[in-house]
Formats: sequence, C-alpha cells, structure tokens
Amino acid sequence: MNDGRSIDLTVATLEGEAAQQIAPSREEIEPPPVSVAGGYYGRPYLKPPVWIWSIPTYFFVGGIAGSAMTMGWAAQMFGGREFRRFEQHCRWVGALGGCVGTALLIHDLGRKERFLFMLRVFRPTSAMSVGSWVLATATPLSAGSALLARADRPLRQLGDTAGAAAGLLGMPLAAYTAVLLANTAVPLWRESRRSLPLLFAASSMASMASLFELMSLSNREQAVVRRFGTIGRAGELAASLQLEREAGPAVKPLRQGAPGTLWNAASVLTASSLVVSLLPGKGRKKRILSGVLGLLGSACVRFAVFHAGKASARAASPEPELPRFPE
Repeated sequence: MNDGRSIDLTVATLEGEAAQQIAPSREEIEPPPVSVAGGYYGRPYLKPPVWIWSIPTYFFVGGIAGSAMTMGWAAQMFGGREFRRFEQHCRWVGALGGCVGTALLIHDLGRKERFLFMLRVFRPTSAMSVGSWVLATATPLSAGSALLARADRPLRQLGDTAGAAAGLLGMPLAAYTAVLLANTAVPLWRESRRSLPLLFAASSMASMASLFELMSLSNREQAVVRRFGTIGRAGELAASLQLEREAGPAVKPLRQGAPGTLWNAASVLTASSLVVSLLPGKGRKKRILSGVLGLLGSACVRFAVFHAGKASARAASPEPELPRFPE
C-alpha cells in the first residue's frame, strides 16, 4: 500500500501511531522525481511529515491557550480585585483551548489511547514528551482555577495556586511546538531553529490579544490587551523577517506556491491589525476589526510554516560530496 508509509498489507498490519489518519495527497506520496545523484535511487532523501491539518490548527489553538494561562497568572499577581473577571476569562480560555488542542492531537493520532501512551514516560530531551505533559497538566489546572474562582476562601486560594501553576506551564505551551519542529530533519524548520520559537511565542501573544479584543472588557482591561497585542504583533513581524534571513536557501518554499501566499497574507494581516489597534479611538468596531485581522494573521503564520516545511522536505535532495584524494 503506497500511502506514504510503504506498508504492504499482505505482510503487515497498518497499525501504530498515525496509522488511521487521512492519507496524504498524491503530490505528497509521489514527489517530483530527482536525479539519482541528488537522492537515493531517484527518490528524495526526506519524506514530508504525515501530519494533517489538525496539527497546524493545534499550533494555533495551543498558542492562544498558553498565552491566556500566562496572562491570567499575571492578572492574578498584579491586577488585584479589579482584574478578577479578566483573570477568570483568561483561565477559561486557557482551559477550553487546552481541551480543543487535546482533541486535535487525538484526531491526528487516530486513536484516543495513543495520547495516553505518550504520557507513559517523561523525557526531558524530547520536545514532544515535554509538550504532551505540559498540555495534559496545564489544561486541568486552568479549568480547576476557573471553576474555583468564585468559591469560598480556602477553595479560592487552591484555585489561585492552580492558576499560578497553569500560568507557568502556559509559557512553554505557547512555544514548545516550534522547538518540536526545529528538532526535525525538515530543512526549513531545522535552519530556522533560533527564530522559529520566537515567532511562535510572539504569534501566540498576538492571537490571544486578538481574541480578547472580540470580548466585552473594561477600559483598563482593553488597555492591557492592547499593549499585550502590540508587543505580540510587532514581535511576530520582526521574527518573520528574522526567520527569512536565518533559513537561507531553505526559505524558498516559504516564498512560492500556497505556503508563500499564506506567508505574505500573514504579514499583511498582522501589520494591518497592528495599525488598526494603534489608531485613536476605543470603538467596538475598531477592536473587532483589529481582532479578526490578528487572528487570521496568526493562523496564516502557523499554516504557512507547516506547509512550507513539508514542501522543503520534498525538495531536499542535495548533491553528494565527491571523495577527494589526499594531497
């Protein structure tokens, strides 16, 4: 069965991680032929990842959840009673985002028990292992802190402790997926290993602030969200430029085809969102426009990096180094 994993069903069973996910497209299964000198028997050295759409969607949703958890912790530490409602909003967004992210991961894995299998061990050297544990721990902590926000004092204090723990875990949750990508052999992701975590972290800040701009907030809460969003959007634009410089020749898939369109759209949408948010006025229509543009821009960043990485893997066929005679 030529489904991208080269499994012959007459001698083996199509089981294991990601076995039941949707098969890749024909273009991904049969990449353009390359010369024997540039590959292995006329095939590229690398196969593109078999991840489907649920993975870049998880990158986007998980980034929002992680940033919301951290923002809720900051509101708890420095906001006082005035920001208790805002703090609760952050906790609920973090909890719901974590639940949706878990569902997206399970959808990609194909079976629910595979997510539990990922939690059998904790390996600090594996970004996937650390990220799985962060997601599985931060989500119930954020949900518990939200549920106990209005309880009596002993239980409320327990909820605040859970909220602080979720806030600490929210920081790696917002950006660990970039570290996961950078630890692969995919050329674009590997070559941008320094700037990619910064891009995902800034984009998570921008998308979280954009989501909160769609909510009904007080004037002080709006001011906090606006500052947070300005930092995130400016950081996202700067990190995008840095990624293009750092990736070198591997950035080519990010400048052409569908990934290039998404990448350019992300820059335009994020810049437009930044400009709109900085315009004078506090009207609701202005905030909604800025929020929608910011969310679309951050989503385009994740999907552009994801699809460009897969394209760079299909195109990876460097010429072999010829042997040299000793001088």
